[in-house]
Amino acid sequence: MIYSLKGKLSLKEANFAVVECAGVGYGCRTSYNTVSKLGNVGSEVMLYTCMQVREDSVELFGFISQQELNCFRMLISVSGVGPKAAVSILSDMDVQSFAFAVASGDSKAFTRTKGVGTKTAQRIVLELKDKIASQSLTGSVSSDMQAYGSPSAGASSSMSEALEALMVLGYSQGETAPVLRKLDPSLSTQDLIKEALRAMSSK
Repeated sequence: MIYSLKGKLSLKEANFAVVECAGVGYGCRTSYNTVSKLGNVGSEVMLYTCMQVREDSVELFGFISQQELNCFRMLISVSGVGPKAAVSILSDMDVQSFAFAVASGDSKAFTRTKGVGTKTAQRIVLELKDKIASQSLTGSVSSDMQAYGSPSAGASSSMSEALEALMVLGYSQGETAPVLRKLDPSLSTQDLIKEALRAMSSK
């Protein structure tokens, strides 16, 4: 399995990039969000990858961050969502928006992507929220939130949604709960996600 690629960017297109490593050019399907963050052709880049092997093809998908890669892997685990659809979704929304849509149950956010219908969007939210619940997140959110004192119902909801969203991105509950405790519980869910990601990336 190819976990990541680090080398010279030799080609950059709308949803495709080639990274040259030790004289070998690796072509990666990718999202618009990743392409927009890559430097100019010739610059040094790093992509986190996922290889998809089928009977008739082998494709490599690359992403600018582990969080975006985690989103891709979660999407393709949903029945009826293939790699191309997953890339399209991640081209239309960044990782924060993706995580927030899942955590808040906003299936309509996914229907903005061409080719993603209402039923598929609802399945994405349902199956991914079930995966988060299976990690015992839902049952322990309330106990984790007790560390905030007695926040309002709205603030508690925002904290819970932010915690779920960060779990969607691949962070563990143990990583995220201590960071969220330090933030203002009156912030919106999206701001909590943004501030938590900023704090964890600076460590």
